[in-house]
Amino acid sequence: MELSQHYREKMISLKHKGQLARIDIGELTGYSVEGHEYMHQKGSPGWRNTDTEMFPIIGPTAEADFRIQTPKGMAVQDQHGLLREVPYELIKQSETQATYLKKYKAGNRVVNSKYPEKSDEKELFWPYDFEFEKRIRILESGLSVSFKINAEKGMPFMLGYHPAFRLSVKNPIIKANGRSISLAEVLAVGSRALQVPDCNDIVLNDSKRLRIKTEGFKSFMLWTEVPNMVCIEPITFYPYVVEQRNLHRGFQTMESSSATFKVTISPK
Repeated sequence: MELSQHYREKMISLKHKGQLARIDIGELTGYSVEGHEYMHQKGSPGWRNTDTEMFPIIGPTAEADFRIQTPKGMAVQDQHGLLREVPYELIKQSETQATYLKKYKAGNRVVNSKYPEKSDEKELFWPYDFEFEKRIRILESGLSVSFKINAEKGMPFMLGYHPAFRLSVKNPIIKANGRSISLAEVLAVGSRALQVPDCNDIVLNDSKRLRIKTEGFKSFMLWTEVPNMVCIEPITFYPYVVEQRNLHRGFQTMESSSATFKVTISPK
């Protein structure tokens, strides 16, 4: 169904059997089960957001003068791409799910919100059209966040999902591929984020356990600079294995006109 401008702009809530998801114009700002909040809250120390997407690149670009090579020439991209600068539109909504859409026209300049305080580049652009759909659903087993990219076959891209989880114990443990990762290890890596390669299933052991499973992504990276939250980020490419000027080496290409990725966040 088509929704009015009023509904496109308001915060919404999804509910099902003790689960509550709160969404603010496409951003998942809360997910609680029986009153226990799992997501980092805006205004708390650590990060100004609760979730965001990294597209069509992941990683910093300043040392490459914000230029990224593509088959259609150079693109101007700031850290983690330009998708976050394009507004979401709510296109579908029910009691348990909501679907948002971003549309981008090749070559359109978008204002870089990091300029001038954190970036020298005032405007960003990408030489391909794309549509980016985000669907948030409450399932019996937890929360599903899926992404569908519509673009021309052969378009290069990276995709990362960047959710932040609230921590309430002093020494939480993250388990991945048989490995136990402490918060101290994540903090020690700093802004580069800790790579967890070849992984699609992670468990966060805090006061309550949370499992994050993915489809379509290849790895995770873990980031925080404070003890009260941690970002557990599914990614298609870990950007720090190449120099910034060679970031294009991490691209995959659209094999058809659409590609789908999925993240499931399940209480345990």
